[in-house]
Amino acid sequence: MAAKETSENSPKGQSKAPAQQKLRGTRQLKKEVVDLRTLLIHCAQAVAADDRLLAGELIKKIRQHSSRDGEWCQRLAFYFVNGLEARLAGTGSQLFHKMRAKQVSYEDMLKVYNFYLAVCPFHRASQTFANQTISEASVGQSKVHIVDFGVCSAFQWPSLIQRFGEQGMPPRLRITDIIEVPRPGFNPLESIEWAGKLLADYANMYKVPFQYQGIYSRYEDIQIEDLNIEEDEMLIIHCMYRMKNLGDETVAMDSARDRVLKIMRRMNPKVFIVGILNGSYSSPFFLTRFKELLFHYSSMFDMLDMNAPRDNEERKVLEGGMLGRDMLNIIACEGADRIERPETYQQWRARCLKAGFEQLPLDPAIMKSVLWMKKEFYHEDFVADEDSGWLLQGWKGRVLYALSKWKVNGSCADQ
Repeated sequence: MAAKETSENSPKGQSKAPAQQKLRGTRQLKKEVVDLRTLLIHCAQAVAADDRLLAGELIKKIRQHSSRDGEWCQRLAFYFVNGLEARLAGTGSQLFHKMRAKQVSYEDMLKVYNFYLAVCPFHRASQTFANQTISEASVGQSKVHIVDFGVCSAFQWPSLIQRFGEQGMPPRLRITDIIEVPRPGFNPLESIEWAGKLLADYANMYKVPFQYQGIYSRYEDIQIEDLNIEEDEMLIIHCMYRMKNLGDETVAMDSARDRVLKIMRRMNPKVFIVGILNGSYSSPFFLTRFKELLFHYSSMFDMLDMNAPRDNEERKVLEGGMLGRDMLNIIACEGADRIERPETYQQWRARCLKAGFEQLPLDPAIMKSVLWMKKEFYHEDFVADEDSGWLLQGWKGRVLYALSKWKVNGSCADQ
């Protein structure tokens, strides 16, 4: 990581130090100032050891060379040092909940969403993966019910509704949004009303019979009877990038993520579509977690820097309001307050198998579509690959997201 080095103009002839000494001094300054990665790791070590004097000095030094408006490494350091300072002060939980409580208008959400679609292929590929999977599974079906463990944004579904409408004889489509328990600043009834109206307008436009319902509950407390699943409808479960917020074994031995997977299996879907943020920074050990987090978000911020102007307002909202909030949570919060707990796709594969699901193969046509999209519209350093039935997406060789589809394993005993 390299911040831009600043230089001072000195009067001509003021210094008579030998050139070699000047060069050595410049190298020392460069080593001390520019290597933000090393400074951040040293600072995390000082915070972990509760060496307040050293941590304070390093925080001050990092702040001098970080900026929310600079190049990617300076921006990254700006948010990381916020987390380290909050952890040192013991205010991480308080700051995180304050950030979560800030309301974002639907207009701003849509702007950031469209910005993200424009600069990277991750969510567009997720939509392609989910919509093609649902379309293929729905052939010949008169009723399709999608249970979405999501965020009630509704941005995923207009393209699917259009696809159904263009078939000529669309199935009756039901979408049930399961929305996590309300948090400060979040109005679930308003969100449900907004999403339902948006999707109903699209369904009317494309003449697709449509029903929508929203249920807000902790995922692990959902009651299957509340979903009103009908015997003659094809059920699909859709869960994109939300499983990382469920508690793991460091919170409770019978982890929430395993309980939710078992509930999903009991729902008996024809297809279960899952997308995960691929990360190995859920470790209970702070320094291990911090270093993995640094690698992961270095890729994210580098990707944004290569694909968006530094003064772009949507980029600033994404980095500060969303990614910055997540980084604060991972760095400065512990126990139940730390809700960002991503795992690798290999770990999620083991969990799905354990819960009684059988993995379905990746459709070559979906892979071909994603590779075409990446090549036509996005930077050459985006990567897409397959491993063990997972569609992997990343930046410069680092896997950031993974997608897969599953069916209930009929040979397993009822969970």
